[in-house]
Amino acid sequence: MIPDLPPYAFALFAAFMFAVGSQLQAIGLTTIDSRNGTAIGIATSAICFWLAAPWFLNPDYFLKVSIFLFIGIGLIRPALSANLGVSGIRYLGPTLSGTLSSTAPFFGVALGVLWLDEQLSWAVAFGTLGIVAAVIMLSQSGAQIAGGWPVWALALPIGAAAIRSVAHAVNKVGMEAIPDPYFATLIGFTTSALVTIAVQSTRGEFGKGLTLRGPGPAWFMVGAIMFAGAVLSLNHALMIGQVVTVSPIIAATPVFTLLLSILVFRREKITVRTLIALALVTPSVIVVVAWG
Repeated sequence: MIPDLPPYAFALFAAFMFAVGSQLQAIGLTTIDSRNGTAIGIATSAICFWLAAPWFLNPDYFLKVSIFLFIGIGLIRPALSANLGVSGIRYLGPTLSGTLSSTAPFFGVALGVLWLDEQLSWAVAFGTLGIVAAVIMLSQSGAQIAGGWPVWALALPIGAAAIRSVAHAVNKVGMEAIPDPYFATLIGFTTSALVTIAVQSTRGEFGKGLTLRGPGPAWFMVGAIMFAGAVLSLNHALMIGQVVTVSPIIAATPVFTLLLSILVFRREKITVRTLIALALVTPSVIVVVAWG
């Protein structure tokens, strides 16, 4: 039974779970390549939802036309958005790519206002700006902008950000006809798993060096469980809330990732930049929550 909580609670939980999943899969990357690890992760998430099908799946939803919205999102996210993000880092470096990727809330807010006819208050607008500014500040910490990149490469991280925002809006539209976050997440992950495995098999990459032995695959599987919970919580937040408030809160995921790196995984240290970013993002999230 899903607790009766406001949308921002589910959005904050999703952001935290995304951060935990990222940290766990970062550990897995030390012993398995990213492509096979991603395939294992997406497939694991899909399997988790199918295992829960006897208790949560409503077969009648397969007959509704809106299922194609969830399938469509599964075709491009996370498969396409993740590849665009990785390509952006390859051409632009992590700093510039991370900065441009942080524009996702702007796309989300624009889609919410222009397509879904949601209301955007000045408070939420300023809160969104604060969150984006904090994320940009964190993305530039300890890194340098790569030189000699082609202009068209700017579209890679921006495209990834746009796809994530479109996914939020389309899932919300789909759940107006099929009000079931579990079903939306199940179809999305299943489609993504099939697409990822098919693409890598076509390229001859799937299974290359793939093994379920050792710690790497296990870390990706556990991380995938975290991602499954995150997306389910995100979709529930979108169903009961507005994209203009949920999208900025989800964008605060890097802040949770940083805090976990400092407090739990001991990968980073507290810096002045970190403190400024936290001082900026905390009141910004509060503003979005209070006036969203």
